[in-house]
Amino acid sequence: MVSRNYWLMKSEPSTFSIDDLAHAPGKRTCWDGVRNYQARNYMRTMAIGDQVLFYHSNADPPAIVGLAEVVTTAYPDSTQFDKKDKHYDPASTPSEPRWDMVDIKYVKTFPKPLALDDLRRDPHLKGMVLLKKGSRLSVQPVTSDEWKHILRLAKD
Repeated sequence: MVSRNYWLMKSEPSTFSIDDLAHAPGKRTCWDGVRNYQARNYMRTMAIGDQVLFYHSNADPPAIVGLAEVVTTAYPDSTQFDKKDKHYDPASTPSEPRWDMVDIKYVKTFPKPLALDDLRRDPHLKGMVLLKKGSRLSVQPVTSDEWKHILRLAKD
């Protein structure tokens, strides 16, 4: 049996939405621009086939809106080397890259977004990283039980 991990990845819909992913060439994109060491470290542990909850942050309301799948393992984020990119990092070099990214592929959009406030009220999700006070990571782990529960909520 294949071991699979589950993740939540946040994006502002005005920057890159689930619809943008659904309409991207091959329905896939690189997840670049992550500049938090813990989020980067999570991406470094991702495996092809890992499943992703796609979350719209800074939305009204913030919500889990669909699913994606990891289709590459981590590799150097090219934006760190581009002086014209807002994610440029002068301390990072091609021989010693500091930042990584993975590629994800669109799986589906939920019929109804799962709003953050509704998730907070759900006792099955009380330990979820997303719902912890001060949790701002753009990439975070999701437990298998949380994953299964969220998929049940998405079907209702």
